[in-house]
Order: sequence, then C-alpha cells, then structure tokens
Amino acid sequence: MMRKLFPIAALVFILLANLLLQAGDVIDRIVATVNGRAILQSDWEEAISYEAFINGRPVEKLSIEDRKATLDRLIDQELLRQQLHFIDSPQATNQQLSQRLQEIRKLYPGANTEAGWQATLQRYKLNEMELQRRLAQQLDLARLIEAHFRPGIQIDSHSIEVYYQEKLVPELRKSGSRPLALNEVAPKIRELLTQEKMNELLGSWLRNLRAESQIKNQASPTAAKGDQSR
Repeated sequence: MMRKLFPIAALVFILLANLLLQAGDVIDRIVATVNGRAILQSDWEEAISYEAFINGRPVEKLSIEDRKATLDRLIDQELLRQQLHFIDSPQATNQQLSQRLQEIRKLYPGANTEAGWQATLQRYKLNEMELQRRLAQQLDLARLIEAHFRPGIQIDSHSIEVYYQEKLVPELRKSGSRPLALNEVAPKIRELLTQEKMNELLGSWLRNLRAESQIKNQASPTAAKGDQSR
C-alpha cells in the first residue's frame, strides 16, 4: 500500500512545486540581465520606490518613461557594481550612511519623529533596511566614480576664469546680485567644473561598458507600469 501511495504523493509534490515556480515567475520575473546577472521585477519596483522617495515624487505620478529610465539606471548601476572588483575604492562608513539618512529625513515634514518617519517610508513601500542598503550602494558607487576619475582631472586657471566671466558674472548681474571676486569663488568653480568633467567621463565609460557587456532588457510596457501583485 505504501509503495502505491509514494508515487502519488511524489506527483502531487511535483505539481505543487511547478505551480509555485510559475507563480513566482509572474510575481518576480526577470526584467533584464547584465553579464548573466538577473535584475528582477522586485528589484525594479524597489528602485522605482527608492528613486521616487529620494526625489520626493509620488510613485503613482511616475510615467512609463520614468519607470523605464529607472531600469536603465539599474542596468548602469549593475555595470558599475561589477567594476568594484577591479578598482580599489573605500566602502561607505556607518557614519556617512547615518549622515545621509539624517539629510533625507529633513526633506520630509513630520519625519523628525520615529512615527512620522516610518509612516513616510510605508507611503513609499520601503523599510529602513531596504533604504539603508540602497543608500550604501549609492555611496559605494559614488566613491568608485570618484576613485576612477577624480585623480586624472585637472582644471586650469583659464577654464575657471572663462566660467567666471562668461557664466557666473552674467547670472549674478541678471539676478541683481553683486558679482563676487574671482578668488572668492574659484574653489567652487573648480569643483563644479570637476563634477561636470566626471559626469562626461562617466557617460563615456558607461557607453563603453554597455558595448562590451551582454545586456538583455526583457521588460515590457505592461511591466513598466508596475506589478501590483507585490
């Protein structure tokens, strides 16, 4: 009798396992792969919520184009994360992470209390652990970019003066403000031009990484609207 029951029980188990796998595929399907590393629907939806939260935008107001742009950024971030193995850059410290959290909390009225903060996170379907993980990833990638590009960037005095004369002074005069002396604003202009150059180099680097990588974007317009089954 036991020998007859065992195949039946095994068959039921296999059928249930297949149903669970099929359900999982619907709930958390793969939307892209980057050099064999899968980006899941849940990764995408969490990133959408995180970006909306950081930018202070209601998730329901995001367009399909906004959501697709988030997936593109997820792909770029994965490409950069894969470079962390080749470039020695320090990881974000707990102090830096805590400081960034405090800066974000100040952006939301009522988030100065724990109850208000948790309510804000829940509104974006985030929890503090997810938020900290995302922030740590962003800080680590920022440090990677700094370590990769900043040492090779040199901003000369001529470039600073040109920016001062052609952009800063006209803007200050247009707003009715008194133009500051060049030596007062030179450090800020140097940093601004450095950041602009880093963004330019980052864009070029990402284009090269995409060209050298195997990327499959499997997201559909329906998936871009968000999976309400989460």
